[in-house]
Amino acid sequence: MHFIWKKWVKPAFIIIYVVGLCVGLPFIILNLRNEPTQSMIFAWFVGGFFVLGAIPISLWTILEHLINYTKPYLQRNIIRILWMVPIYATNAWFALRFPHTAIYFDTLRECYEAYAIYNFLAFLLNYLRREYPELNQHLEQKQQVKHIPPLCCCRPWPMGSQFIEHCRHGVLQYTVIRPITTIIALICEVCGVYGETNFSYKYAYVYLTVINNISQVVRKVNPFLFILERTEL
Repeated sequence: MHFIWKKWVKPAFIIIYVVGLCVGLPFIILNLRNEPTQSMIFAWFVGGFFVLGAIPISLWTILEHLINYTKPYLQRNIIRILWMVPIYATNAWFALRFPHTAIYFDTLRECYEAYAIYNFLAFLLNYLRREYPELNQHLEQKQQVKHIPPLCCCRPWPMGSQFIEHCRHGVLQYTVIRPITTIIALICEVCGVYGETNFSYKYAYVYLTVINNISQVVRKVNPFLFILERTEL
């Protein structure tokens, strides 16, 4: 009885998707017909087809993981990461249709982006620690890993548990900074001092962009991925 839902969830999903197409597609076409001269409406119309394709593919993949939930310690993180596609697609689609309110959609998207990055890190750590229980000792025997540009001038981190912790913190700092800067951007937009794409020092956009870019650089060049290359997977 506990697994009966696995038999009907896929047919139910297909029915809901078909009904959604029958309702949503005429609505999109009607908007295009009523405002044919606006290029943004045409872009919204074209984007809608990609959204209608991307979301069901992602949701179907999520369903497959839920039905075949054999490795929860890995699949829970995979499912959370897969939700990025529907969230990003919906955000972009609504932002095209309502550009003046795009920052509100972007706020939710960027907060989830930070959450997805956290889950990606958790996925890697769960996999490595499950497959290699002696991961710390294994890393201690490896050759010292140096930082890559632009952090190549920094002192290398000691191999072993400290290396993993430093790598983890290097990624997790983005999951904290990004939501904070996003909320600040939202507040500044409401107060009229955000000035998106305006690099004047009078607006908050330039300062938040610098902070976000620095945080992203630290996250992207973080040598955590070197663990995968040096653990003889």
